[in-house]
Amino acid sequence: MNAATKKWTLFLLTLALIAGAAGILARVKHHQRLGQPGLKTAAIPGEPVMVRLELPERVLDFTSTNIPTQERVLGYLPKDTSYAQRHYLAPDGASAQANLILMGMDRTSIHRPDFCIPGQGWQITERTPLKLPIAGPHPYELPVMKWTIHQVYTAPDGTRHPLSGLYVFWFVTENQATADFADMQWSMFFHLLGRGELQRWAYVSYFTVCAPGQEEQMFERVKQLIIASVPEFQNPLPPPSRADFPSAFPPAVPGK
Repeated sequence: MNAATKKWTLFLLTLALIAGAAGILARVKHHQRLGQPGLKTAAIPGEPVMVRLELPERVLDFTSTNIPTQERVLGYLPKDTSYAQRHYLAPDGASAQANLILMGMDRTSIHRPDFCIPGQGWQITERTPLKLPIAGPHPYELPVMKWTIHQVYTAPDGTRHPLSGLYVFWFVTENQATADFADMQWSMFFHLLGRGELQRWAYVSYFTVCAPGQEEQMFERVKQLIIASVPEFQNPLPPPSRADFPSAFPPAVPGK
């Protein structure tokens, strides 16, 4: 079996395992207890699962405007999903929209980022995993994924304008975070089987638009916003442990 065949075999087996894991999760989710979130939350009276999420109003030199959740979003996501959205703007024109989505008992609140961004007409041209330093009493490194994206916008007068954008995201639950959707699913699956608890994951993202050629300059500003705002809404993470995340793809064996 050549290397290409091995790669595709591993890929197909992984897809089958993920599909099987999803089926098991769907069957047992109603009989399991729900874990604690990795975000700071406030209880809503009369709501057993839904909670209140809050993004900071001011961060560094950024002010912000609260964004109400759109009705179409409320319509297609599970009813026990919790949300928060804010649009941040700095005096120098740097801006970003921050989004928090926290699942309840239904794991389908958290979806693949690969679906929503292309679905809005953006083309993903670069995917870069990063670790951002988060300060606090117990500093840690936060794993995030940075996508550089592009599209051509057609103005009302028919003129076409190229646009660039940045999409930075990660997933977080109690004491764990990852920038990989498959890792999140595997962790949820093994945690549920091993401990009988459904991890409560959140999907955090920051989105901004800029002129082509300004991507790195804009990312520096968005990175500052993320690093400063995360301690306001996310619980700190413990030191990393390889046992926290059983990877969907096993490490390569030397000589293979």
